[in-house]
Parts: sequence; structure tokens; C-alpha cells
Amino acid sequence: MTATTVSAAPEVVERALRLSRADEAIVLVTDAHEASLRWAGNSMTTNGSSVARSWSVISIFRTGPNDARVGSVSATSVDAADIEAVVRASEDAARTAEPAKDAVPLLDPDTANPAAPNRDLPWDGAPAGTDITVFAEVARDLATGFDGTDKLYGFAHHQAHSTWLGTSTGIRRRWIQPTGSIEINGKRGAGADLASAWVGAGTQDFTDVDVPGLLNALSQRLDWAARRVELPAGRYETLLPPSAVADLMIYLNWSMEGRGAHEGHTAFARPGGTRIGERLTDIPLTLYSDPTAAKLEYQPFVTAGSSSEAVSVFDNGLCAQRVDWVHEGVIRSLMYPRATAAEFGAQPTVPGGNLLMTGGADTSLDEMIARTERGLLLTCLWYIREVDPATLLLTGLTRDGVYLVENGQVTAAVNNFRFNESPLDLLRRVGEAGRTEITLPREWKDWFSRTAMPPLRIPDFHMSSVSQAT
Repeated sequence: MTATTVSAAPEVVERALRLSRADEAIVLVTDAHEASLRWAGNSMTTNGSSVARSWSVISIFRTGPNDARVGSVSATSVDAADIEAVVRASEDAARTAEPAKDAVPLLDPDTANPAAPNRDLPWDGAPAGTDITVFAEVARDLATGFDGTDKLYGFAHHQAHSTWLGTSTGIRRRWIQPTGSIEINGKRGAGADLASAWVGAGTQDFTDVDVPGLLNALSQRLDWAARRVELPAGRYETLLPPSAVADLMIYLNWSMEGRGAHEGHTAFARPGGTRIGERLTDIPLTLYSDPTAAKLEYQPFVTAGSSSEAVSVFDNGLCAQRVDWVHEGVIRSLMYPRATAAEFGAQPTVPGGNLLMTGGADTSLDEMIARTERGLLLTCLWYIREVDPATLLLTGLTRDGVYLVENGQVTAAVNNFRFNESPLDLLRRVGEAGRTEITLPREWKDWFSRTAMPPLRIPDFHMSSVSQAT
């Protein structure tokens, strides 16, 4: 039996690059440490931790600066003996690939954007780790909630992803990305009287998670459900809390691809061009991504194992900087890999790993409720899907708490709805925006969790039909 030789991630990068016979090569390695904690019915059920590695070799054969064939092969093996086989498989894939439409010269340490601040970590550093001890304070605080009569269910998750990027043109970059979240679902009553509510929070390390505060918010929402009111479908003045706003703005941001807008495929297209420069609202809302945003920091350079309309393998190593997607109510930027930017005469723009919206008043959601004569308060959205890319019309469900607001007070829980809305149109119609706060999106948490949003008041949010969801 042959022993497995496990190489450190930097060694995997360097060895793969030495073995490459391609004109150019890129190697990405991510070591992932994860921990999780789950509870149900006021009892801890499972916990655990894991360690895994994923890595990719990208081979490039060129016949010219902008004429190349690319092959990318990924693996999860940790055996050093497997490195050469992955390199050769990547080369074979490149030889038989179609010419890459996004081919441009690879970046080097000088062209990756030397003007950007260098916030990389030392190349030879060890991967970051995590384990279930990160949940020690969470578990202690949850135990207090378990002593109550409401049934609590939920999940806490922590990840530490350490990534190394190396290219044959000399780029060496490393980053550690911590990501954590906690979700608590509370249930009260039974049968037709069952009330359900959800709260959640994002975090880097769980030291800033206020579990007692989350439990108090959950209890308040369950208290609101003591009275039930059935309402028909229709358009209602609606207050969207930061979590729901995040879910809608994430989808808007995902749709901001430059090529699709120029070619008329998306809601950011208009005759003869794009909607860059179009004013959406007189409220000075700014929607932006910033790798330096406090508590929401993300990897400050591109890592791409494959190309898409938003990011290109040829842009690996490109510095990520702040991008204002909407600036003080006006559409400012779309996503452009370098090749697409050159084609349409735009600036290369890197997709963000966080999303923030600012520009509202210094007003809390509670204060917005107090100024509402009659309307609905949503707590979270669910099962969001696109209906029409030309208008960015989305459909989805309300879940775990829709409440009636009357004369500045929450007076009852109401039935759930299916909604039909475009986040682009919501920005055009927004009546009020409050104070920005870090929040956890309910729908997109597993893919995108670093967000900060204000609550929004929409004068005519479209509840298209009644839903039986709970």
C-alpha cells in the first residue's frame, strides 16, 4: 500500500506550474475548514466539522495575444502524486477546446492593478481553521431559549476558506475568507393556530452575534401572530426589512452583466445602449460592493476556474476595488471582464463579494412602522425566481411572518402571498429608506451572505396571489 503524500497548498501551485507544458497556466487551490451546529425542538441535534481541498489547473495554448484555447480541470485529491495527471488532463482539454471568446493577455504582478492597495496575506502561510468551539457562546445563549415554551429550530455554520492563486506570469496571491451565519426559526401553537417566525445574522467569527437579541425579536414576531387576519391579493404599502431588501438587491446585482445589457438581453438594456446614467430614484441610494467594507471584507482579487459573462479566467489576479453599481439613485456600473470591456469601450469591473446600500435616512424599521397608517410588514422572502429578464420581474413567496400594521402598530399576522416584483422597479418606486445595517439574506445565504441594507417602504408592493405557505 502506497502512502499518500499531502502537499501544502503553495507547493501544489508551484509544482503544477513547473509541470505545465502549456503556453500559460493558472493554478487555484482552496482549503476549506467548516463547522456546523444544528438544533430542533429545543434540543441540540448534530454538530461537526470538516476539512476539504479543491483545486483547479487552467491550461492555455495561444496562437496570438487574443487567440487562445483554454482547458480547466478541477480535483479534490490531496495526494501529491495526482498533480501531474490533473495538469495533463487540463492540457488535453485545452488542445480540443474551441477558441476562447474572452481571450486577452494574462495579467502579471505589474498589470494586475499596482495602484490598488495590496492586502494579500503572505504566500507561504498556513490555511485558517475552524471547529465547533466557535459556537460556544451561541450554544450557551441558545440553551436559555430552549427553556421557553416556543419551539426553536435552526442552524449555525462557519467556514474558513483559504485560497492560493498562482500563474505562469508570476502572480502569487493568497486570501483567507471567514464566513458565518446563524438562522433561528421559532414556532408557537399547533394546527391552524401555528405561528412561525425567522431571524438570522451574518458574521465572520460569531463574536458579534447577539443571540439574546435574536430570540427577543423572534418572540416579538410570534407575539404579533396572536391575532390573525386574512387579506386578499393586491397592492399594499409594504415595509421591507433589510434581510428582504438584500435578497432582492442581490438578484438585481447578479443581473448587471455588461454584455447582456449591450446585446439587449437584460433589464439594463435600452435602445442603442445600456441604462448606465439612468436615474432610478431621487432618494440618494447607493448600491455598491467594497472589499474593504468593515465586517464584510472579501477577497481583493479575481479567482476564476472558468469564464462567464461576469468574470474571465484571463482576469485571474485582477484587483477588486469598490464599485458603485447605483450611485445616489443613478445606475453607474455594470460587470465587465477585460475582454468584454475592450469590446464595448468600458472599464473592466470585477463582481463584488459583498453588497451594501446606503443613502437612506437615519431611521429604524420600528420608526418606519410607527409612521405607517396601514400596510404590511414582511420579514423574509422565499423561493425567488426570475419571470422576465427583460424587466427583471421576479416572483417568490413570503414566509415565516407577514404582519398587518395599523396606526403605527403591528396588530396581527396575515396570510402569506406570492409576489411579483422587479427590484429595479422597486428602486424607481421606493418611498422611504431607513438606516443601513448588516443583515443576512434568507433566500441567497448559501451563495451570498455579506450584505448591509436599509429597510425600504414601497407604496404599492404587488402581492399577486394568496399562498398557502407557512
